[in-house]
Amino acid sequence: MTEETPGFEERPDVPSGATADDAEPKAAEPSEEEAAAPAGDTDKTVGLTAQLDQARSALGERTADLQRLQAEYQNYRRRVERDRATVKEVAVANLLSELLPVLDDVGRAREHGELVGGFKSVAESMETVVAKLGLQQFGKEGEPFDPTIHEALMHSYAPDVTETTCVAILQPGYRIGERTIRPARVAVAEPQPGATPAAAKEEKTDDEESGGTEEV
Repeated sequence: MTEETPGFEERPDVPSGATADDAEPKAAEPSEEEAAAPAGDTDKTVGLTAQLDQARSALGERTADLQRLQAEYQNYRRRVERDRATVKEVAVANLLSELLPVLDDVGRAREHGELVGGFKSVAESMETVVAKLGLQQFGKEGEPFDPTIHEALMHSYAPDVTETTCVAILQPGYRIGERTIRPARVAVAEPQPGATPAAAKEEKTDDEESGGTEEV
């Protein structure tokens, strides 16, 4: 048996002419697959980034479509509500137009003192109902003539008016909101041709009284 000397390690045989570094064990070099792994990870990351960008683009398009549909729905809803209100207003106006002759009879009966007893109660109840539906009466003596809401049935001249004026209400007008159901039928008076309006006369008189004569 050969005795081993303690403290010494066996070394592999080193061929003659080799250096000491050749005797040291070398670390294994990476294979081609291991060397190509980082490049594969990079390609995978690029692919995932591209997919993420596509998903974001698709999400933006779907969001824009949803917002556009929501805006169209809101416009449609407002249009339907507006049309519904218009149809309701037209229906109420048509109904009240049929009642205007009755209201005229009630007005004439009130003017002649014939609105008494049960007829008075019925008439007042009907007037309350049509007022709740939005019916408004208009037309007063002395107001300026407006062809958009007045219908002139009689015409005359008057020295005490400065513009075309309603001097008599022959039949009151009625409206619902901004919609005129019937214009007020009136008698109008205009200033006399060539006559100086009363306001101008007063202004001229005031000037004469305050002005006096001027010294040259």
